[in-house]
Amino acid sequence: MSTSDDTADASDYETESVGVLVIGAGAAGARAAIELAERGVTDQLVLGKRGHGDAHTTWARGGINGALGTHDPDDDWAIHAADTLQEGHFVNDPGKVETVTRAMPEHLRELDDWGMDFSRTDDGEIDQRYFGAQSFRRTAFAGDHTGESLLDTLVARAQSLSVPYRENLMVTKLVADGDEVYGAVAVDLDTGQPTLIEASQVVLAAGGYAAIYDRHTSRDDENNGDGPALALDAGASLMDTEFVQFHPTGMAVDESDPEWEPWRGRLVTEAVRGEGGRLYNAEGERFMERYSPDQMELDARDVVARAIAQEVREGRGTENGGVYLDISHRERSFVRERLPRMYERFQELGVDLSEEPVEVAPTAHYGMGGVAVDDHGETDVDGLFAIGETMAGVHGANRLGGNSLAETLAFGAVAGEQIAARDPEPGTVPSTLRDSLVEPHITGLSTLANSSGDYTPREVLSDLQTLMWEHAGLLRDGDQLRAGLEQLEAVRNAADDMAVGPLGSRSFEFAIDVGFSLTVAETVLRGALDREESRGAHYRTDFPERDPEWRQNIHYHAADVGVTTTTEAVGEPSEAVQAALDEGHELDYHQLE
Repeated sequence: MSTSDDTADASDYETESVGVLVIGAGAAGARAAIELAERGVTDQLVLGKRGHGDAHTTWARGGINGALGTHDPDDDWAIHAADTLQEGHFVNDPGKVETVTRAMPEHLRELDDWGMDFSRTDDGEIDQRYFGAQSFRRTAFAGDHTGESLLDTLVARAQSLSVPYRENLMVTKLVADGDEVYGAVAVDLDTGQPTLIEASQVVLAAGGYAAIYDRHTSRDDENNGDGPALALDAGASLMDTEFVQFHPTGMAVDESDPEWEPWRGRLVTEAVRGEGGRLYNAEGERFMERYSPDQMELDARDVVARAIAQEVREGRGTENGGVYLDISHRERSFVRERLPRMYERFQELGVDLSEEPVEVAPTAHYGMGGVAVDDHGETDVDGLFAIGETMAGVHGANRLGGNSLAETLAFGAVAGEQIAARDPEPGTVPSTLRDSLVEPHITGLSTLANSSGDYTPREVLSDLQTLMWEHAGLLRDGDQLRAGLEQLEAVRNAADDMAVGPLGSRSFEFAIDVGFSLTVAETVLRGALDREESRGAHYRTDFPERDPEWRQNIHYHAADVGVTTTTEAVGEPSEAVQAALDEGHELDYHQLE
């Protein structure tokens, strides 16, 4: 790349034009691309920040929901919707919930037809297991590697349809004028080459934002808020980002042990509890009997996570700040068959999961909020869609386990159908936007690359993650949140003083991630401060009760400095779903025993 005074020529970039650009090659992006291809849209391109098939989807292990009724024929889509709304504490978008729950039985059968390696009953049906807060066994699974098997299946299907894709491209900016989207700027992480991809329709399927927290289940280079931050910058609004799910069972490890430290916060799948795993404190008490005697370890994730935090806070935690998860009462053959990846992981670390307990503690896992979209996944910027964990609306204040993969399929298909109906033409970026937005942005990327400063991007990101864990974590209060917003400015200042490597380097990548993470972190802090109640995963110790007046969604809008917020009332469920709510279905944990 040519340079002048250490700054690249802004005209030195590649240009490619397609009808549809899909940003993100996980389950949501893959399913959208498949729908487009099956409806005759060949002029599309899927971009992945990593190698093809290497997406966060593979870390979703426990299962995917759909009311097949394999074991429980009384289950149906409306009860699934009712469970989802209850788990979301009724700030979900009821229409989006219904879109997912109605579609999922057929999507599971579709995956079966495409060759997904589902675990099976003795009769050869798709097996289903219990998952937290679900009235029936509706979580289909492939051992404890469901996400991996799902993505393998989708990638194979996309390849059979000759869906074009490019690997190792990181999108740094959407090209939009606030009303309409025209494409995106990306950097090739192998070569450092900037690329302008023109597109008349853009699908953001770039994951969530849980990695803005210190202890999290994602890899360090994913779920940094890319999708929501890109959308906000393009003129779309965000919603519900104050709702962050802290999974009860991340790995609690001795951080001084180099063998265990990399696993800190990594997910111990809910499937362990779904197959009968039990939680004990350091005194040997099965403590969920105090907090949830009916649903026990399979109560809602926010309930179980807060119970663990309470046990630790009151001095009944383990040496590494957690509690024990124990499934040793099950036969080794059962554990190895139903939880093969978990068994192998701990065996490699010298622990036999079928013989001894493991230490677990809450860990940031999922952002229920994201980009505000309509019934088809489109934002208020024409042609810009957001799906999967990048979008908001399905999960409300707390996500039902097994619904994340379900959402990726349902809204991938919905968005793909909507876009295909438009018969998208190849995109063209207006010359005015090339001059005013694209070329200045590329110049800015080159200025960022090879810059000098007192901090590394990883240091700044780590400081931000610590700030979020301490000020907007599992338990929040107004003073903490206000202090967090004040400290956020110090992190922003450090971000302006980073030493960054060349275009495409890991240092450069993390520098871009810092910008995304700072944007979303501000929305989380502001929304958590605004919402003066406790609802689902958002728990305010100074407002510990749920307030009916706060049955609203908080929307976030880009301002000249930072973000502003507005609120909107939540819609009502359909008659069918309301009837299911009125019937009062509820999981009975003791069926497992």
